Amino acid sequence: MRQIGILEFDEPYTKEERKILHVDMDAFYASIEQRDHPELRNKPVIIARHPKETSGKGVVATASYEARRYGVHSAMSAQEAYELCPQGIFVRGRHDYYRQVSNEVRAIFKRYTDKIEPLSIDEAFLDVTANKKGIPSALYVAQDIQRTIAQELHLTCSIGVSYNKFIAKLASDYHKPHGITVIPPDQALAFIDRLPVEDIYGIGKRSSEKLHQLGITTGRELRTLSQEDCLKYFGKTGIAIYERVRGVDNRPVKTTRVRKSVGNETTLYPYVYDEAQISETLRQLSRQVAEHVTKRHLHGQVVTLKFRYSNFQTSTRQLSLKQAIQSYEDIYFYAQRLWDNYGDAMQGVRLLGVTLSHFEQGQYSPIPLPLTYERHQPTTHTEGRGRDGDQT
Repeated sequence: MRQIGILEFDEPYTKEERKILHVDMDAFYASIEQRDHPELRNKPVIIARHPKETSGKGVVATASYEARRYGVHSAMSAQEAYELCPQGIFVRGRHDYYRQVSNEVRAIFKRYTDKIEPLSIDEAFLDVTANKKGIPSALYVAQDIQRTIAQELHLTCSIGVSYNKFIAKLASDYHKPHGITVIPPDQALAFIDRLPVEDIYGIGKRSSEKLHQLGITTGRELRTLSQEDCLKYFGKTGIAIYERVRGVDNRPVKTTRVRKSVGNETTLYPYVYDEAQISETLRQLSRQVAEHVTKRHLHGQVVTLKFRYSNFQTSTRQLSLKQAIQSYEDIYFYAQRLWDNYGDAMQGVRLLGVTLSHFEQGQYSPIPLPLTYERHQPTTHTEGRGRDGDQT
């Protein structure tokens, strides 16, 4: 018997069962900086520009585990991070370099399998059922990958091992940093039962708050909901949640991922009440989105604006276009139109985001734009409910 993470584990798999890993690099950006700069080791490192340099603007990309002890986390404003951890060391991100290191990590994955599904720059699913090294145990594959990354790249990762993607993802979060957690099929339900609902992948903040109001706080209690209840509370994701809390997830590890959207957002602190500053921020976000889609030869037909007020009310608004766009000027024009039609600077803006989606590939022809438009002019847009109930 071997103890890894929380569970006793004997090789539980039959030849018919899949062996799925979810590999998650530990505090990836911050760990790279601590690796490359020994003076930062064991220090609270925050990957963001110091708020004093940006008049309080900026957002945390990630934070070292030393900084997380003070409550600092990714997507937090740099100003909030500074208030929680004034002794934190703020480091500007080197995102091109981080991507290079990410490619080095994936090159290690490819020694074991070609069935790799990247979720982001620092995490991926691997199907190692029939791995290149012929290792019969998924646990041994995980240990070998973890050891190789540590020896060659001097970085750590946490790995979840199970028979499907959903449970492997949950497992990788359970024992961090530098842990391995194995969830065999016969222990999956017991593992899910004791998880708080907010720790279950796919359930966001608003959904977990709704469940708490219903007296549902654990995976075990969540499994008492019927399919109809799950559809009622979670919408179209309800069936997936109903199945997954029962240990069912038949999704394959996808080796190619079709990009569905490209977006960027920024947290504003102090809150912005000035229309000119909002317009300039939308201009910068649109330029960043345009750079990404141009590199990928994509153009999209839906522009989405996201904004969050000082009271944390979050809204998204969309414009569906007859012809796909790609250029910075086009994206900015429609993002600004959405803001003029739906935004209210008087409420104080703490976050802005711009996204382009519904992509086509191929030749791109700019569309003629009107020189002016009137505020609150009727526009072609779609409205509905966003993830976790955000108004769209």
